[in-house]
Amino acid sequence: MDYRPSTVLVTGGAGFIGSNFVHHLLRADTRVRIINLDSLTYAGSLDNLSNLADPSRHTFVHGDICDRPLVGRLLDEHGIDTVVHFAAESHVDRSISDPREFVRTNVEGTFTLLEAARAAWLNAGTDAARERRFHHISTDEVFGSLGPGDPAFVETTRYAPNSPYSASKAASDHLVRAYFHTYGLPVVTTHCSNNYGPRQHAEKFIPTVIRNCLAGTRIPVYGDGQNVRDWLYVDDHCDALQRVLTKGKAGETYNIGGCNEWRNSDVVALICRLLDERLPERAPHMRLVEFVTDRAGHDRRYAIDTAKISDELDWGPAEDFETGIAKTIDWQLGLTL
Repeated sequence: MDYRPSTVLVTGGAGFIGSNFVHHLLRADTRVRIINLDSLTYAGSLDNLSNLADPSRHTFVHGDICDRPLVGRLLDEHGIDTVVHFAAESHVDRSISDPREFVRTNVEGTFTLLEAARAAWLNAGTDAARERRFHHISTDEVFGSLGPGDPAFVETTRYAPNSPYSASKAASDHLVRAYFHTYGLPVVTTHCSNNYGPRQHAEKFIPTVIRNCLAGTRIPVYGDGQNVRDWLYVDDHCDALQRVLTKGKAGETYNIGGCNEWRNSDVVALICRLLDERLPERAPHMRLVEFVTDRAGHDRRYAIDTAKISDELDWGPAEDFETGIAKTIDWQLGLTL
């Protein structure tokens, strides 16, 4: 039988993927109430929560996931039966220059949430625990880097994180797994590939390329531009998350990918071509490309095998990369021009 969330604590729900999920879930499930906990760092903005489908079913709480009394109070006072945990430091470059905050938020914060859920749900008894769900959002970066001919990551791929960011996410994944096997906390974990789409933070790769094209400033591309990523449109990701939340099996992990492997240099070329079509007076935008010194420990390739979520939960992405990028550019143009 499908799991039906009633009152959902979304952590990091003012950030990129979290805010898109809030919009998605309010549209898709007219029964659900959302308690949105976000500390509103540089990565979160209340602007991302404007024009919600039904604001009366959404409550925003400004707070830190490491604040154990606050998290416990929210679970108790709102009768929360579901946690969807997005909150994380996720900018790799920032993790290289200042890893401490990544350990605090991604490891200590996840531990705090798990402890609060364990206290609120497991103390209520086994039957009550079966009617709860803790959904942990992770990343394909915990699996490390692939060579050109290597098979895509599957759910059982050995962990091999290469940055402080991915190492902190790997640690949080292990905690979530341990709370299922040790305590019986009803958890699911999803590993996603690189997201893109509306509301993404300006520092990320695709928003940087679009923004710099519009500003007429240089487009920095790391190394030789041949690093490969599997790109997942954020709306597809949100649809997959709801599918896993409602139909996934407790204790399982599911990979979510866009089935769109692109070299960074080709991503830049596509964005420039689409902007040339929309803004011919500024063409060619490729003149702005500048190759820069590569990032330390830069993983060469990520790729996600989505066979499990496809076979077991009947999910696949709706957007190919070109249609998704076109939507992303048009959304940004609507804000800028």
